[in-house]
Amino acid sequence: MPLHTLIHRSSLPRPQVSETQARQALQAYYGLHGSLVPLGSQQDVNFRLDSDQGRFVFKLCHGSYARIELEAQHAALAYLREHGLPVPAVRAALDGSRLLALQIGGQALRGRVLEYLDGQPLTRLAHLPQRLMAELGALCAQVGKALAGFDHPGLERTLQWDPRHAGVLIEHLLPVIKDRAHRERVAEVASQSQRRLAPLVGQLPKQAVHLDITDDNVVWALDEHLQWQARGVIDFGDLSRTWRIADLSVTCAAMLHHAAGDPLRILPVVAAYQAVNPLSEAELRALWPLLLNRSAVLVLSSEQQLTVDPDNQYIRDNIAHEWEIFNTATALPAALMEAAILHAAGMAAQAPDLAGCAPLLPSLAREKVSLLDLGVLSPHCDAGNWQQAGFDQRLLLAQPAPASTQYGQYRLSQTHIDRPDEPATCALGVELKLSTGTLLHAPQAGIWLSTGDGRGCLSTAQWGLWLSGLERTPEDGESVEKGQVLGSTCGLLGVQLALDTDIQPPFFARPSQAATWLALCPSPAALLGFDCDAEPLADSQALLARRDASFARSQKHYYTQPPHIERGWRNYLIDMQGRSYLDMLNNVAVLGHGHPRMVAESARQWSLLNTNSRFHYAAIAEFSERLLALAPPGFDRVFLVNSGTEANDLAIRLAWAYSGGRDLLSVLEAYHGWSVATDAISTSIADNPQALETRPDWVHPVEAPNTFRGRFRGPDSAAAYLRDVEAKLADLDARGRQLAGMICEPVYGNAGGISLPPDYLRQAYALVRARGGVCIADEVQVGYGRLGEHFWGFEEQGVVPDIITMAKGMGNGQPLGAVITRREIAEALEAEGYFFSSAGGSPVSCRIGIAVLDVMRDEGLWDNAREVGRHFKSRLQALVDKHPLAGAAHGSGFYLGLELVRDRQTLEPATEETLLLCDRLRELGIFMQPTGDHLNILKIKPPMCTTRASVDYFVDCVDQVLGEITEFMSINID
Repeated sequence: MPLHTLIHRSSLPRPQVSETQARQALQAYYGLHGSLVPLGSQQDVNFRLDSDQGRFVFKLCHGSYARIELEAQHAALAYLREHGLPVPAVRAALDGSRLLALQIGGQALRGRVLEYLDGQPLTRLAHLPQRLMAELGALCAQVGKALAGFDHPGLERTLQWDPRHAGVLIEHLLPVIKDRAHRERVAEVASQSQRRLAPLVGQLPKQAVHLDITDDNVVWALDEHLQWQARGVIDFGDLSRTWRIADLSVTCAAMLHHAAGDPLRILPVVAAYQAVNPLSEAELRALWPLLLNRSAVLVLSSEQQLTVDPDNQYIRDNIAHEWEIFNTATALPAALMEAAILHAAGMAAQAPDLAGCAPLLPSLAREKVSLLDLGVLSPHCDAGNWQQAGFDQRLLLAQPAPASTQYGQYRLSQTHIDRPDEPATCALGVELKLSTGTLLHAPQAGIWLSTGDGRGCLSTAQWGLWLSGLERTPEDGESVEKGQVLGSTCGLLGVQLALDTDIQPPFFARPSQAATWLALCPSPAALLGFDCDAEPLADSQALLARRDASFARSQKHYYTQPPHIERGWRNYLIDMQGRSYLDMLNNVAVLGHGHPRMVAESARQWSLLNTNSRFHYAAIAEFSERLLALAPPGFDRVFLVNSGTEANDLAIRLAWAYSGGRDLLSVLEAYHGWSVATDAISTSIADNPQALETRPDWVHPVEAPNTFRGRFRGPDSAAAYLRDVEAKLADLDARGRQLAGMICEPVYGNAGGISLPPDYLRQAYALVRARGGVCIADEVQVGYGRLGEHFWGFEEQGVVPDIITMAKGMGNGQPLGAVITRREIAEALEAEGYFFSSAGGSPVSCRIGIAVLDVMRDEGLWDNAREVGRHFKSRLQALVDKHPLAGAAHGSGFYLGLELVRDRQTLEPATEETLLLCDRLRELGIFMQPTGDHLNILKIKPPMCTTRASVDYFVDCVDQVLGEITEFMSINID
């Protein structure tokens, strides 16, 4: 390849063509008229033409570009269209030609017109979901697989983007980087890449490749569910014949702009490509060196182009992205990326042969080594003790020697909270407690590389053995013979193998990277002489399949692919790989998860007695008294049950018995339970899509007094909503039917904690009582201190109901519910027989119920809900002020709602956006789900121990994701 040709092509500025000149050419040669929009390009000039005959792209390039190269592009487009791939067609000029030789402004140019593919590139999206990355990889594979059968003389060309020329081009362009440190870094990366690539070059097959399938050159459109769908591949300007793997390297490099600094995020691209168009092992090993070279060429080319075309805004906009690509590409060792790529492609890494090695610790041959469990379910982990600094080491030191941690175990101590990044929890080596002075021997001959502080690496021809906690080690750089003493231990010894001797691996890996790191850092068991490997985790997908095969499917789980959760602590849930998720939707665990008081109370009472409430024991009286002390004056009777459904069902029976009637008023958009009676009064179509069509004739739904999106808006709407209550009651009066009562959440729970309009319940209760009915306050979701400002929701309305129902937080997860009422209402049920709930009010439930109230008092959780809840509400309101999608912030305390709308005037629900938000929050380590009849509300109801720091983390993440959603919506509009 002539160097001067490559350098000349890489140094050409864009042609200078005005919109007027482009418009004249289009009219003269194509008979096309319309408006022009300039499109960015590095070395060409492109215009989008909007005409009455459709949309087109007018492409102009230097006349020095060989005609045959452009004809090859046209032929490839026609070929791919025949194979069903979405690429643009070429439009013929008036004289039938598809390629014009033009003179514009004294410049010799070549021009052509292509069909414009409607859609948007996704370059501007900072966050690109892995699904889209995978789709881009599959699309790249489809194009590459199709082009394998395409050939044309114009494919043989000298192109700066051809990776075969990267070394020469990088060496020539390096001087354009003025910063010495940056220049030397680019040079070193390129040199390392060339060394890794050199042995593979002869094994890389060649074919026609697009060479630029990137986020810039694939156009997408949003479907009705706000999911991006690929619409087509554009810009065949780099089409050439080179190594097949080059195509994938270009696509992966482009994805690093969306990787948030983590190059392993490109692995879905590799896996998707491999599934469609399988690559050889040599090609996969060449992928990362090619990507590194590509990132260097991108940076150098843009820097060079700015020197010859300083006014090119397209280049100025891209250069920061290209440095980001380079920095991300060099963030992890090339050896790790190679192992990760092979793993993603389904190729297992070759395990090292340790059969001939001498034992590292020969003195252990006659001793039994105990293995210390530090996993997520370890019995040593209790009440958050794993959060203490040095927890693992203190626990190991407490064991009798010899003892060892476990290789490949996900350690709970390595988790972190209120952070978006995965914690590095997977142990890539082991730590041992040994008798002081225990000698270590070299398993193989090698070189001792000291890093100081009793740490170093025995570097052998095949692997490196990293050791820490040594005394009397060899000198740095000293040759070591097999079996030679390496030193002695001073208590704790760290042992870690690494297949690549050029890198010092971390001791812990993130779960998403664990498989790759474990392949690169295999188990040291063969050198230690005992099995130190952790038991593999249960297959989460297989477990989910077992659930689906045996557990009735109407009992749904959160998320399509839910994390495997077996532990919780305070306001966090922890998966089996040690990631802690901020729990923002668990209104059952009011005290938080894993509370030690709950553990102690339940264990003690279970060890004594657990039976039903017909036996005589103290706890049932004590708990009933505590509940009555929380109720308004006049309430003097308690029923204990297992759940909110049971509580509301019983409340209905009490209303029937006391009033002598059966007709009940319930409020639209509400949920009260799943039993026959409570389902009958539930009207939420989110919980039951047939709710409004299947109400029995004794249920009379009244209009939901939703002050945000209801028919009547604002705080002065009570009278308007009460008209529907009056109408329903008048109809019952006219038919001579006795009213049993009305059930209503005093704060509108399903809608995210919306307050009812002032005075609504006072007047509604008066209307109901005037007809002999009873008023039921369903406090199952909103009561028991969760609102912060009030202990009971009905206090906000300044009313006192006749019956209070409660459950959920009463037992912090223990099945426990209650109905609190007056004696005359309770005794009305006796005429119909006695009431009994087998487990309701059991000794265990009562003791736990008492303990919950004690902890709420002792730990100030109601105060916390009030004070932190006020901060929470103000921060949510700030989101409403900032983001058009955030329509309103509802609720108080730790029962809050954020309602998403597409239009502040029409209040069109942002249902799809809410689902996107919740899925993205999970990626950031937060559990949240959409709710409400339109599934457009975040119903925020975390444990009442939630801290201000957790609130700020949650709101900051919602702020970030709302910005991302707005960004991609604006891209679609553009």
